[in-house]
Amino acid sequence: MEEYAVIFNQYLINKGLKLTKPRRCILETVFNMHTHFNVEELYDKIRAKTNAISLATVYRTIPLLLDAGLVQHALRSEGRERYEHIFGHPKHIHWLCRNCGALMETDLNTLYPVLERQAQDLKFKPEEIELNIKGLCWKCNPIENETQSDEK
Repeated sequence: MEEYAVIFNQYLINKGLKLTKPRRCILETVFNMHTHFNVEELYDKIRAKTNAISLATVYRTIPLLLDAGLVQHALRSEGRERYEHIFGHPKHIHWLCRNCGALMETDLNTLYPVLERQAQDLKFKPEEIELNIKGLCWKCNPIENETQSDEK
């Protein structure tokens, strides 16, 4: 059993729940996806394998994966909540273009010292850090495009 499955199974046991076949299938599908996803996209991937799992079951399982610390809410785009599996992945910043929807990621480690210093100054103990930045990517930024045109 993969380490993430062991963690999820232990989480479920602690909650008095079981790692059922549908939950196992949802978990495996999530960890086979290496992109951000919404529940409907996840459901479509599952439906390609089996018709035995309902959309409602997927919706009920996502909060369990979130609470177990295996999945995180990544951002909201196109009117839908998007998620990503985080087990074994470093924390990162999401850069979302509000024009074309492009999503880029950069490592959050460079900001940790600054955030820790600010937390100490505030006598605040951070438990979770999520950083999403919305703006315009280089393709959609009119200033960037003007600069490139001037260089030609």
